[in-house]
Amino acid sequence: MNKRGYCISLTRVDSHEKMVDSQTMFRSAKEYFKTRIHVNETSPSLKQIQLATAAILIEVSSSDNKVALEEHEAICDALQASFGIDASATRELVQLAEKQVQSAISVYDFTLLVDKSFSPEQKKHIIGLAWQVAFADQRLDEKEEYLLRKLATLLHVPHHDFIEEKLHAKVIVESEDI
Repeated sequence: MNKRGYCISLTRVDSHEKMVDSQTMFRSAKEYFKTRIHVNETSPSLKQIQLATAAILIEVSSSDNKVALEEHEAICDALQASFGIDASATRELVQLAEKQVQSAISVYDFTLLVDKSFSPEQKKHIIGLAWQVAFADQRLDEKEEYLLRKLATLLHVPHHDFIEEKLHAKVIVESEDI
């Protein structure tokens, strides 16, 4: 649990544990969606989008092989603010997304759904959230920046929007530390 009292799940997995039975993973995701996230009729894929968004942010936080507590807090804050979910649902979403990330072959698994489901403005917002996660530990690793560039390409976010979100996220993170 973090200083705000919610969400943190710092899962460490040995390489042999990464081999996850896909049927078990599917049942876990299905159960999570069934019990925790309520979707209205007009957005039937909201549950999947929330999971994909969480997974993208987790990929960013772990891309430098050093997952900082501040990055996890940034992920939780971003998910709660973006989707209006409570701390308990956020914690479960992050845990499930961590499992999905461990079993995923690449970040493309997650970006495909977001790219097809989100408007250009929403995809720009996801890039902004990812920048906030990358800056949360007060340093930007070259692997984080590489992944963010890759995400922007996969989500078809124009370069000027990518840079705008980077600068905006840096200001936000720096202002939170004052």
